[in-house]
Amino acid sequence: MPERTPPEEPTQRVVLITGPSGAGRSTAINVLEDLGYEAIDNLPLSLVPRLLDGPARPVPLALGLDVRNRDFSAANLIELIDRLTRQPDYAPEVLYLDCATEQLLRRFNETRRRHPLGQGGAPLDAILAERDMLAPIRARADVLVDTSELSPHDLKAELARWFDTQPGRRLAVSVQSFSYKRGVPRGVDVMFDCRFLANPHWDPVLRPMDGRDPAVQAHVMADPRFAEFFHRVRDLVLFTLPAHLEEGKSHLVIGFGCTGGQHRSVTMAEKMADALAKAGWQVSTRHRELERREKAPAPARADPSTDPRGPEPVRP
Repeated sequence: MPERTPPEEPTQRVVLITGPSGAGRSTAINVLEDLGYEAIDNLPLSLVPRLLDGPARPVPLALGLDVRNRDFSAANLIELIDRLTRQPDYAPEVLYLDCATEQLLRRFNETRRRHPLGQGGAPLDAILAERDMLAPIRARADVLVDTSELSPHDLKAELARWFDTQPGRRLAVSVQSFSYKRGVPRGVDVMFDCRFLANPHWDPVLRPMDGRDPAVQAHVMADPRFAEFFHRVRDLVLFTLPAHLEEGKSHLVIGFGCTGGQHRSVTMAEKMADALAKAGWQVSTRHRELERREKAPAPARADPSTDPRGPEPVRP
């Protein structure tokens, strides 16, 4: 009898997640856990070899590694990456979550959390120091995701494109509105310009409202060009979605832009998301400028004692 070839040992998939503090590492850990990974955050580098010692696990691993650990350094992490790469039992991948410096600074100011490298100094200094420290690791990244303009939902969709353990999942469609004045959002796959439609901004009653309001939608949809534009875009999107799914795409972002990102693009995004959902597609919506407006702090009220005009008179 011919000798039986022993079965090949399974390869352990290991995703090493790192990047500057505040770029979304914790969110990424949670996303990969939802995708079926065994996730461990804030793991000391010295413990990684011990964790991987033994037979391969039945599920892939996601390990969060960052500057909070005393033994963390770019040299140590690169040494670990090289060590795992040389071993055929492991399939290491480096996921690097990056983010613009000004966005990181804003996030730390909003949460009022201390930067791990901050020793009482300015957060900007700590952010820049960490960015310099991680530069060699960024250069070694297998997957680089910039989270500067990504919501948690967008980040989840982006990570699913790279790390989904069930490739047969349905295509997720994200319909977004935005203002051209602030630039095109990152990650938009298909984009449509709505600036030729009737603008509710010039109606004083409609100006403070947005495209989720029925009155604003009625104004935009009253434009004689709206119906044909909407139907042509809807038919085009419905025609191409199955092709994107067959191509293996797990997430598609459709953007609608106008001047202020408040009325026309929001109306179009809302109506398109509803039409696609009724056609059986998994759809989510995001209105970038409305999110920005709703997150903005309320203007401070003047202190009557310091107002040169004095306190307001008491009205009967």
